[in-house]
Amino acid sequence: MKTDAQLQLDVIAELKYEASVNEANIGVSVKDGIVSLSGNVDNYFEKFHAEKATQRVSGVRGVAMEIEVKLPGNAIKSDSDIAHTIDNIISWSSLISKETIQVKVEKGWVTLTGQVKWHHQRAMLNSSIIHLMGVVGVSDQITIKKDVSKSVVKSDILDALNRRALTDASEVDVAINGGEVTLSGKVHSWNERAIVKHAVWANKDVSRVVDKLEMYDL
Repeated sequence: MKTDAQLQLDVIAELKYEASVNEANIGVSVKDGIVSLSGNVDNYFEKFHAEKATQRVSGVRGVAMEIEVKLPGNAIKSDSDIAHTIDNIISWSSLISKETIQVKVEKGWVTLTGQVKWHHQRAMLNSSIIHLMGVVGVSDQITIKKDVSKSVVKSDILDALNRRALTDASEVDVAINGGEVTLSGKVHSWNERAIVKHAVWANKDVSRVVDKLEMYDL
């Protein structure tokens, strides 16, 4: 099991390795495997990738995000401009209907509500928004509604875990309630956890994933 000091060094190294992050702007502290990131960044894109980079590090048990997005003057946009830009993204997309998505922007914070058929539609919209100028945060409340067969979905998910996950599928418990999948059990790292969740989301009938996975002490 890594010490907090070693974990801190590893997170700093990973932030330095992540091209979209200026690690000099980010403070890293660790207590009991929980990493706290602090400091100021120029855009939400950098904050987003700082968190993802930290989660990739083996031994990280949780991330406390204390980073603030301080937009430079030329990056500040009105809430109306941000909302219209997102509306245009949806309008030009061949994957999403603007009639099913609602966008709210308050002081640069974007809240998305509505409903889509597939997870990849929601993921695409989020990835299009995180790099927009003026955005300081994103709250994704979009839902996915599907009528699914419990036996078929569970079989597909377990097959995907066996094919793609780094962990033994027997270590992960999968519970199905409609289109909602609850994952429990243990994995060995944040990266392994992400692979398991990706395998679940790859099933087109999954509308929500509840992550109750725990990590082994390293």
